Amino acid sequence: MANGTWKIARGKGSPQLSIAIVAVLAAILVLVGRAQSSLFDRARTYFSDATAPALEVVRGPVNAVGRWVSGIDEIFVVYQENQRLKEQNARLRQWQNAALVLEQRLNRYQLLLNAVPDPALSAVTAHVIGRANRPFLDTMILDAGKKQGIKPGEAVVDSRGMIGRVYVVGQHTAWVILLTDLSSRIPIAIEPGHIQAILSGDNTASPALELSKQGIVLKEGQQIVSSGDGGLLPSGLAIGTVVWDGTEFRAGLLSDAATADDVRILDLKAPPEQAPAPSPGDLPVSAAGLPPIAPPTIAPSTAPPALALPGPPKPQAAAGATPPQDSSDEQDH
Repeated sequence: MANGTWKIARGKGSPQLSIAIVAVLAAILVLVGRAQSSLFDRARTYFSDATAPALEVVRGPVNAVGRWVSGIDEIFVVYQENQRLKEQNARLRQWQNAALVLEQRLNRYQLLLNAVPDPALSAVTAHVIGRANRPFLDTMILDAGKKQGIKPGEAVVDSRGMIGRVYVVGQHTAWVILLTDLSSRIPIAIEPGHIQAILSGDNTASPALELSKQGIVLKEGQQIVSSGDGGLLPSGLAIGTVVWDGTEFRAGLLSDAATADDVRILDLKAPPEQAPAPSPGDLPVSAAGLPPIAPPTIAPSTAPPALALPGPPKPQAAAGATPPQDSSDEQDH
């Protein structure tokens, strides 16, 4: 029984003894690690050097499995994107067919009405290579100039709408003044109604609208396009919509010059028509169909020869007419 009691006591004390030994060994390792940290660093480097070839061999299959697992997610993403693009392409084809039908109908109506076709436009694609955003200057620089046929005053547009106008042209570069610049003013039309106005930049994201007539009521959401007045800008270029900022109506631009990368420079082939030179038929009397008023005749004066006023010039003899003979010559004969 004594032996049995001793065995039970020994079995109960052995876990406490092992925990104590582990704690002592851990304390010794901590102390040795602080005292000689380089020893563990060298051991770590030796271990990494020894296992480097094995890690290189294992890394290839592990990376391949990782790429394969991530590729499964990408397959589903690409599939969904492909389906979305197919639906979008189908809708675009429908709009393309509708546009072609409307274009043919418009051409047929123009032929029936003998309408004058719109002036042709040519475009040059350029890349934005610089921007200048200062307190009183809002411009961008393009990599196209006189060598590409760029001229001052031409309209610059991106995929969404008009950005600005070319105002300085070099041999290979062009500076564009944006619609938001303080010195930018272009004629516009607000649809529907073809309301004439001026789009005036004031260095804000939404330029001001200066209406040509008083008493016009604007509505939020109306479309703003270029009117083409002056013959420098094409008519019908998309610019923006009418927005209400809480105090007045302003223009919400469709384009974003800060994110524009590739733009197009539009050249209006039809030059602005010059006013014809005035002619005698354009005078008010002749234009009204009335005969011209003869100049007043001056009666000959009876004053002495010394004080005689100069009379009207004598009419010249017509070609082939016999000039009148002097009375003194008749008396001689």
